[in-house]
Amino acid sequence: MAWLIYTSLELVIAMACCLGNVLVVWAVCLRRTFRQPTFCFVASLAVADFLVGAVAVPLAVLVDGWVEIPFQACLAVSCVVLVLTQASVLSLLAIAVDRYLRVSIPLRYKEIATEQRSWIAVVLCWLISCLLGFTPLFGWHNGDSQSSLLLNSSHINCTFLAVISLPYMVYFNYLGCILLPLATMTLLYALVFYSLRKRLRREDQTSAPAESKLRTFLIKEKRLACSLALVLLLFAACWMPLHIMNCVLLSMGPQGVPQIAFYAGILLSHANSAVNPVVYALRIARIREAYLEIWRRYVLCWRGQGDFSSSSWRSQPGEPNTGHQTTFPSNTGT
Repeated sequence: MAWLIYTSLELVIAMACCLGNVLVVWAVCLRRTFRQPTFCFVASLAVADFLVGAVAVPLAVLVDGWVEIPFQACLAVSCVVLVLTQASVLSLLAIAVDRYLRVSIPLRYKEIATEQRSWIAVVLCWLISCLLGFTPLFGWHNGDSQSSLLLNSSHINCTFLAVISLPYMVYFNYLGCILLPLATMTLLYALVFYSLRKRLRREDQTSAPAESKLRTFLIKEKRLACSLALVLLLFAACWMPLHIMNCVLLSMGPQGVPQIAFYAGILLSHANSAVNPVVYALRIARIREAYLEIWRRYVLCWRGQGDFSSSSWRSQPGEPNTGHQTTFPSNTGT
């Protein structure tokens, strides 16, 4: 019964991941106004989240001790989950760096953060994710503990922790590949908000608030930064419990974590990939409008006036337009 509930919840999460993140990628691909550095990285994160639903969740159910496959095959399947998690982390890090550059060097931002360089950064994020996620294939795994079993049989009862080393998960994956980037992103967003707050105060003192174009720009940047920081906060909230349980397992053994708590941690980590498209829809008006346009044109087959991918589309009130067409006032120093 417990397995049926767990599998059913995983199925619901997988469907939500796939549908929601397809919408995000679709919107970014169809609207030319989304072909900007920030949304390139948002699309990369959406691809990782989509693959969580399409690949990682089915594999998580598979490697839950229900099948017997060769050790190396079980190890490779388990590493795929690590690759997708790392791709999400690095995409979030790229978004944080982009936001920091946007507010710290606004006059040079358009020169540095081009669309081509952004996609190169996306490719690098995925290559590094593969390198880090597939590290267990090069020897850091539980092969030694399984050696006696492997001598008698070419197959093992495949579970994630049967092949993935807990020291790898705690010392390398959690501390090095998850916690360190999260700390870096927290610092970057703190600097972003500090800079924006400082410049808003300065602008309030030097010009009429209602007439200041710079103030309007800074407010919009702050709103977008808040939305993207919320995505980061949700990632940390959804993944930290599972990694903390891995730390407990390493120090106390299997008796340290109830099985139901471990499964709840797995479900929570997977649910994070389904939440992001909802956050975008609730917090970023441009993405919400793109969702509605896709629904009208491609689901309801309704066509209104205007070109869906037209760059003449404007951001909605209260939502920042982060395109390269932004003209920064001359007094944008920090």
